[in-house]
Amino acid sequence: MATKTAKKAKKAAPAAKAKKAAPAAKAKSAKAAPAAKKATKAAAPKAKKAAKRKPNPALMQPLQPDAVLGAVVGTKPAPRGQIVKKLWEYIKKNGLQDAKNKRNINADDKLKAVFNGKKQVSMFEMTKLVSGHIK
Repeated sequence: MATKTAKKAKKAAPAAKAKKAAPAAKAKSAKAAPAAKKATKAAAPKAKKAAKRKPNPALMQPLQPDAVLGAVVGTKPAPRGQIVKKLWEYIKKNGLQDAKNKRNINADDKLKAVFNGKKQVSMFEMTKLVSGHIK
């Protein structure tokens, strides 16, 4: 039995030394790291102003809503984003967003025609259904 405890003690001794050495190594590296960061910040040249992003012309192309969608968003041609924006304005103005699940839209008479007769659709399904009413 004495030999087993002696072997355990020998194994534990190097581990204890390593644990004591580890905090000292961390302290040295922690002190050296901020100095390295300061050097890289000073050496880095100032970035030029980023050029303004140009909108994709395909997304800005005016599309003509049909008569059913035109009753909600207007009959003038507009980009798809503007049509969806007007549709959301109509939904919020008339309180058609579901109270429990805000991702669902409850259709009134005008929107039922746009949603192909469905009483309730998700906001993701709404954009899919709207694209069928745009030329």
